[in-house]
Amino acid sequence: MNPAMTHEEPNVRIGDVSHSTFAIGRHARAEAHHGGPAQRDATTEELLEAVRALRADLSRVRQSEQTARLDEALADTEDEIGRTGAAGESRLGRVRELLADAQALTSVLASAGTVAGLLGM
Repeated sequence: MNPAMTHEEPNVRIGDVSHSTFAIGRHARAEAHHGGPAQRDATTEELLEAVRALRADLSRVRQSEQTARLDEALADTEDEIGRTGAAGESRLGRVRELLADAQALTSVLASAGTVAGLLGM
């Protein structure tokens, strides 16, 4: 026992705390969101559904370099929304750019028009 200690102190040991949430103190509050899906607002949810519909439609048309680039950008957008709950402005700008380049496609596929509309085009 340490001679400086005049009274017995409780022993506290904390092991591995990964994926844990702590709140200490009278008004402390802890929230945990471990491994769950990222929270999305209604607009982002609508965009995600439209992106998925357009990707499904793209799989039904003749593939080209243009459709492949668009599908890749849409896949990246879908992934980012799934991971973070939103798509960054630069990613959305890339999708806008590819949709603008694919004018013939957007006039034929209703899903392309939906995504374009949701992106303010």
